[in-house]
Amino acid sequence: MIISQKQLAHFSTLKTPFYFYDITLLEKTLDSLTSEAKKYGYSLHYAFKANVNDRVLNTIRKYGMGADCVSGNEVQKAIDMGFPANEVVFAGVGKSDDEIIAALNNDIFCFNCESVQEMEVIDEIANRLNKKVNIAVRINPNVDANTHKHISTGLKENKFGVKMEEMESVVDCVKASKTLSLVGIHFHIGSQITDLTSYKNLCVRVNQIQDWFESRHVKIEVVNVGGGLGIDYYNPESNDVADFKQYFAIFNEFLQLRSGQQVHFELGRSVVAQCGSLISRVLFVKKGENTSFMILDAGMTELIRPMLYQAYHKINNLTTTAKEIDTYDVVGPICESTDTFAKALELPISKRGDIIEIKSAGAYGEVMASNYNLKTLHSAIYSDEIK
Repeated sequence: MIISQKQLAHFSTLKTPFYFYDITLLEKTLDSLTSEAKKYGYSLHYAFKANVNDRVLNTIRKYGMGADCVSGNEVQKAIDMGFPANEVVFAGVGKSDDEIIAALNNDIFCFNCESVQEMEVIDEIANRLNKKVNIAVRINPNVDANTHKHISTGLKENKFGVKMEEMESVVDCVKASKTLSLVGIHFHIGSQITDLTSYKNLCVRVNQIQDWFESRHVKIEVVNVGGGLGIDYYNPESNDVADFKQYFAIFNEFLQLRSGQQVHFELGRSVVAQCGSLISRVLFVKKGENTSFMILDAGMTELIRPMLYQAYHKINNLTTTAKEIDTYDVVGPICESTDTFAKALELPISKRGDIIEIKSAGAYGEVMASNYNLKTLHSAIYSDEIK
């Protein structure tokens, strides 16, 4: 996404900070995603945790995607936004009783279960409500996603999923239940995965696990391989759409399916990240001991990824015409030393009032915003509203 002069002129009339979504780029991404998945008959669920902005969700829904939800409120949001209940999946390691009840009453497609105890609780609640329940068991495959340790989810030391040595108990639980129907197996090894070899390794492990179920005459209808496909945070203008072609081709080549099986994907970041930017203004430029501080009116309350994961986001000064370069620590206004977007970043000489763009903020930006320090929660604007 490249900000046009018309858009910049419009930005200068608005109070900052705010989120800016390029709806054309979102549609371009969805066109690529859905057309590549269609080649293999793959089913897509959008991971709500990445972004739940109403305009973004409405656009995604029009492309026929289902919903991957990790809370009761996300399930309800999906239903309210028009995602079909029979295409809603409820995942998450800690589902409360109230969340389970609400999802059952909405007749969603499937619960992705992460422990035998969770299955027993769902079974008990479903019995009380006289409901039949589809479940998929989330299996921890012990596959390294080669990503940041805080967003790796498929290793044995992670809290997610059921280990294979517990799988006999899973099968016994389902056999003993009058309400539970085991329709699928579910995997998600991590997020912001750029080494696609990790997905090949996942396929090999899934094939082995499929053999385990087949040897016990347990029929699996759905193989849900999760999501986690990364984006290019360093070159967002030139690589504005993720490589869905290569991504799906790996699963087509290496995943060994049984007759009639469906493959489901749960993608979030790669769908929405590049279409969103955080737009801010320079409040002050302050000379420090060894660096200059560019102090913005946006901070960790608007985009927490750099502080939480030491994540890189490309930062542009949209208004300066200066040729001379200076080195800045780009920081926010929050009373925390960690409220820092970038250190020792080379940018054109910047001044109070300059408009700053922090790119690739469409995923885990607005959705993770907070009002810490009683900061205002800010709204969004959209490319197709700028005439």
